[in-house]
Amino acid sequence: MAPARTPISSAKTERLLNLVICLLYTRRALPKSKIREAVPQYGAALSEDAFNRMFERDKDELRELGIPLVTEDIDPLFDNEEGYRIDRREYALPEVAFEPDEIAVLGLASRTWAQASLAGPAARALRKLEAAGVERDDSSVIGLEPRVRTAEPAFARAKDAVLQRRPIRFDYRRSGTGALTTRHVQPWGIAAWHGRWYLTGFDTDRDAPRVFRLGRVEGPIAWAGKAGSYAVPADHDPLGSIRAQASERPAVTATLRVRQGAGHALRRRAGQTGPSSGAGGAGGGEAGTGMTGGWDEIELPCTDTERLADELAGYAADVEALAPAELREAVIRRLTGALEASR
Repeated sequence: MAPARTPISSAKTERLLNLVICLLYTRRALPKSKIREAVPQYGAALSEDAFNRMFERDKDELRELGIPLVTEDIDPLFDNEEGYRIDRREYALPEVAFEPDEIAVLGLASRTWAQASLAGPAARALRKLEAAGVERDDSSVIGLEPRVRTAEPAFARAKDAVLQRRPIRFDYRRSGTGALTTRHVQPWGIAAWHGRWYLTGFDTDRDAPRVFRLGRVEGPIAWAGKAGSYAVPADHDPLGSIRAQASERPAVTATLRVRQGAGHALRRRAGQTGPSSGAGGAGGGEAGTGMTGGWDEIELPCTDTERLADELAGYAADVEALAPAELREAVIRRLTGALEASR
């Protein structure tokens, strides 16, 4: 029985991926000097010896993973310098056939990966190689685009903080009250749940683990300590923590005014529906807007006012949040932001 492999850390995984992309980028073997310039983690090595030790370990790691890393002479006339490349014929997968259910799963998984340019250190590595005049093989990096699709401005810094185990500070809008507080956190993990990204970690002000939805982070995330200054519990389960918090969150009743003929998805979830008694109710238009049609008042359960506010803002003038107050304020905040951004 083969011995179990030691799990690879997130930082090392990123470094190995950057090395693979670097070696797939070029048609020709690259010398170690070019590789060190291109891969950011190698450039951060304190000495040539430190880089050489790191590179030798990574070469062995890639070969153990089954990646065909080839060593060859760069110039046949001079054998004093070796170069490295990945044999693309051995690296490529054979033709693979999928069943319909497998294709459906792959389609869902693909939504997590952006169809965009390479992100972060990998993109910088390719730019350095291009600037150095290395011949590029565009087809070789197709499919190696590790950017997660997310609209959360705080995602990139939160992800870096988790990878570096670095304390952070940020302003956070609480669910329910909408109050803005400053939080000091040691990040443990980051995960997506029900279409939203969450950060788990240890809140040093409250001396307890907490879960934060990245969409509620206001403004930039700031560093609040050195990298590697704390340890993440070995048994920490980000998704488990997120689910536990969601199950503890009490449901409230949201009251909405919905224009007749609109908001069908909301109506299907509504527990109670009736004609609206407010201005512009059933049988009349809305004064001063030029809009016609009646209104209905509906009630539906809500466990996350910020998430429901995201949905309601998409209906614009066809839906008005009446209660609770924090839901109404959250919708107004989003619509106001959209108006300011359009000016």
